Amino acid sequence: MRGSEFAELKAFAAVVERASFARAADHLGLSPSALSQTIRQLEERLGTRLLNRTTRSVAPTVTGEQLYGRIAPLIREMAEAVTEATASAGKTSGTLRINTLGMAARQIIAPRLRRFHDAHPEVTLDIVVDDGLSDIVTGRFDAGIRVGARLEKDMIAVRLTPDVKMMAVASPDYLERRGTPRSPADLHGHDCINWRLEFDGRAYRWAFSKKGKRLEVAVEGPLVTNHSGTGVAAALQGLGIAYAFDLECFDEHLARGRLVQVLADWSISRPGLFLYHPSRRHVPAALRAFIDCLLDKDWSGAKGRPDASG
Repeated sequence: MRGSEFAELKAFAAVVERASFARAADHLGLSPSALSQTIRQLEERLGTRLLNRTTRSVAPTVTGEQLYGRIAPLIREMAEAVTEATASAGKTSGTLRINTLGMAARQIIAPRLRRFHDAHPEVTLDIVVDDGLSDIVTGRFDAGIRVGARLEKDMIAVRLTPDVKMMAVASPDYLERRGTPRSPADLHGHDCINWRLEFDGRAYRWAFSKKGKRLEVAVEGPLVTNHSGTGVAAALQGLGIAYAFDLECFDEHLARGRLVQVLADWSISRPGLFLYHPSRRHVPAALRAFIDCLLDKDWSGAKGRPDASG
């Protein structure tokens, strides 16, 4: 295979994976017009259309999907081989795509961004914040960060935090106006901030437990969102009661009195945050370095806790 042919296939795979000529061009370091020309050359050489384009979207044709399915593993293998070769020479490079919950992005990743970049300047982090529990394999991500109970099957998992608590919280202003619920059943008389599970469209049922008694409550209110940070923001503004992980609101809001926990004696715990990735014979060096960063491992010259200014 000539170098130009491989470049065309690599460009085609980048467009499919990012569902955008602009994003693929940025990733490849090309102009959108140059990338479009490369794809046209590939389609002309193969004598078939590979991508369906509109002004708003791009998606592979049936033939394009079949071609991508065959070449994508080979391109990934080659990229991993190059990454391993550079790592053996003491260098870690490449693009690392991470799909993460918003609270993990804020609490775990953001404070460590500068530290990771300083140690591995040739690695580009592509961080996608996603509270909708997307499939990282379908989305072509290297790894994801989720609560342990929501991990996808057949994945390698690395624990990042201890177990986390689920908390019902509201602003002092809201509780002064509407009163404080004393049992989960009282939530039916309150405005609540709903969280929608994107993968099946259902609203999340709030779970509670006390003295062996477990309840799940379907709540209603003025806002439904698939982003937990938006729910906490709504609670801060007095729109209603939100149901969130303690990582979302304790240090920043509860400790400062901006939010108040209700139904504390009914709170439940969930498995903590885990980074997970597909099982591979060779884990990319960039991913190994990123995991070590999140666990604060092997950071020679780094002292104390992560910089919280990120």
